[in-house]
Parts: sequence; structure tokens; C-alpha cells
Amino acid sequence: MAALSLIRRLLGKKTDTLGDASIPAFFAHKAEQQGYTLSPGQIRAIAALAGETQQLLAGEPARSLYLYGPVGRGKSWLLDGFFQALPMAEKQRVHFHDFFARLHQGMFKHREQDDALAVTLDELLADCQVLCFDEFHVHDIGDAMLITRLFKALFQRGVLVLVTSNYAPHALLPNPLYHERFKPVIDLIAARMQVLEVNSPEDFRSLPQARSTQRFTSGQYVWPGTASQRTALGLPATDGPPQPLPVGNRTLTCRGHTGRAIAFTFTDLCEQLTAVMDYLLLCQDYDQWIIDGLPQLAQCPIAVQQRFINLVDVLYDRDKHLILLGEQPLELALSGQAIDLARTASRLGQLQQRAPDPVS
Repeated sequence: MAALSLIRRLLGKKTDTLGDASIPAFFAHKAEQQGYTLSPGQIRAIAALAGETQQLLAGEPARSLYLYGPVGRGKSWLLDGFFQALPMAEKQRVHFHDFFARLHQGMFKHREQDDALAVTLDELLADCQVLCFDEFHVHDIGDAMLITRLFKALFQRGVLVLVTSNYAPHALLPNPLYHERFKPVIDLIAARMQVLEVNSPEDFRSLPQARSTQRFTSGQYVWPGTASQRTALGLPATDGPPQPLPVGNRTLTCRGHTGRAIAFTFTDLCEQLTAVMDYLLLCQDYDQWIIDGLPQLAQCPIAVQQRFINLVDVLYDRDKHLILLGEQPLELALSGQAIDLARTASRLGQLQQRAPDPVS
């Protein structure tokens, strides 16, 4: 295993006598088993993860890590593998949307406490020593201010934080109106975390062997959504009147639901004032999702584009079955200005695509 030998050289130790040996060996075996060739950036990241694991298991201070790079370069693959291989129980893997939704909920519940954040973290993390924080991004100044407090609290608690992101720290919260107010977090990341770029000329999600690990491969993108396409797929009609749908303390609208399946229009979910918490709550009750009427996102306001991005993130992370219908080819529909659309396009590109009916 050439990758394992290189990781050992980077560590500068004989890993067969170290507690961190399981980390490099795990990744080398996983890559070989899946037919991947590890990129130099991945190998450097694995070496760093192994080194910090050694510190952690020895009871010594370990430095947190921030892995960034374009979509499809194996960041989440590294995070999931590290979480799986780490030989300890006091660990959590969380997704950005889910964690922040629960953080906001907890802080509202404990708003009468002197330190609502600390009380909430006690509930969410308990004795957690390693927090794997996937798909970190910041576009909202309210979240940005909370992240400043959160990171300080995590480092004070001695939690090893592993973050993956499509953005280098200095590129977080790019809105020039707010970026300077977020600079304390960027400085904190630079001071307290190893920042490593995970890059490769190859998009790993495009490789044939990646399909077995992808989550949307059983779903479909159907365009232009003709009557014959809908009939062939056995899809329910979504052009009827909206139906009220209780979601938490709110009422949204859908176009029908039965058992664990539910149908919406794009307008129902993205052109209304819906939020990530709504999608998370819906995922508790529904596994089969139909979303009809995807427009060309470039014609939508940025806020609408961002809601769609958030929705896809939640459905993907929850491994839901998705049938998405649009009027145009997916690549054209996903053209837009929102800066996270590359991630969305990569994920929706895993859907099986049904083109228009052939002309007889």
C-alpha cells in the first residue's frame, strides 16, 4: 500500500507501534477496496488526522483541523472515515444544518439562563471529545456571530473539531457588508486549527466506483415532466390545490402525502418563507419526496436559490429518495448566482436523468 507508506513517512514514525496506526491503515485499505488513488491533499490530511489522534489518545492536547477544497475531492469521505476509524466512543458527527438548528432550538429553550450557549452545548455534546462538523459554510450574519461564540466555547472545552468546507477560512461569509465582522472567527480558525487544502484535478463523485457510496442514485430528475412521463413513473398529480401541512408549530403547504411519501411544488418549499428546521422536521415523517416545477434558478432571487440549496443538503444528508421534476435539462436549471450551487449540482447530478419522450 503505497499510500500507507507515504503517510508513515509524513508522520515520521513507525506507525506499527503507535495507537494512531489504525487511521492510516484504515484509509489505505478503504481506498484500495474502493479503487481510489489518494490525492496528495488527502494523504496530507490523513497524516494530520493520524498525528492528532495520537495526541488525543495519549491524553495530550490535540489541534483541531479545517479541511477545505472544491466539491467532490473527498473531504466528507475523509471525515466519515476518520469518524469510523477513531477508536473512542466520545465522538459525534454532525451536519451544519442539523447542528445549528438544534443549537438555535436549545438556546431559545434556555434563553433565561445566564449562558444559554453553555447549557445547550452541555445537552448536545455531553462528554464528546471529538466533533466532526461536515459542510461548514456561513452566509448569514446571525449565524456568523453565533459561530464566533461556538468555536471559542468548543476550544475552551478542549474538543477536537474536524471541519470540512468548500471554502478556505478567508472566503467564509464573502458578503462584503459582513465579512469584516466575521474576521475574528477567521483569525481564531487560523490560530487554533490546522488548515489543509484537499484538492485534486479529479472529481471523485464522477468516478464509476463512487456510485455505490452516493445517496441520490436511486432518485430521478425528470424533464420536462410530460403527462406520459408522469404516468410511466406512477407519479401523483401535483397541480391540484395546496393542502395545509402542520410542521412543528407552523403550517406549510404540500400537494399530497400518503404513508412515508410526500409531494411538493418548488413554490411550496422554496418560494415561501420556509427554513432548514422545516425540512429537518419533514424528514422525520417522510422518506420519499417528489418536488415538481424546478425553474431555471438563475431567474430566482438569491434567497430562493439558497432555500433550494439548503433543502437539497438536508435531503442528501438524510439519505432521502428524491424525484425532482423540471422543465429544462438539469445543468441549465441549476445555473444561478448562489455560491453553493456547485455542491447542489454535484449532488443532484447523481440522480438518474429522464429526458423528454422521443418523437414518434
